[in-house]
Amino acid sequence: MEIKKAATAGTLESSDCMVTVEPGEGKIDFSLESSVIHQYGNQLRKVALETLKNLDIDNVRITIVDKGALDCTLKARIEGAVYRSVDQYENLPWGGAIR
Repeated sequence: MEIKKAATAGTLESSDCMVTVEPGEGKIDFSLESSVIHQYGNQLRKVALETLKNLDIDNVRITIVDKGALDCTLKARIEGAVYRSVDQYENLPWGGAIR
């Protein structure tokens, strides 16, 4: 899948995260801001990169502003932003179809 335009999903509320995806420059450009980065930064990065891999995305600029989101929330926000970026709003494989 190829990111076609910038898109965002999520909020800056507690226990959520804001994910922004933009077309990349031939690689995954990853940016993470979190108040718990020292405790969970590696896990957040791992989940984000695995989700991008499962969506077959290897060319993206992704920015995550985390406010204590669980892994499942982070995955959902990444998926939402990616699908918005390619204008896919119907027939989404929610509910476990995306690993």
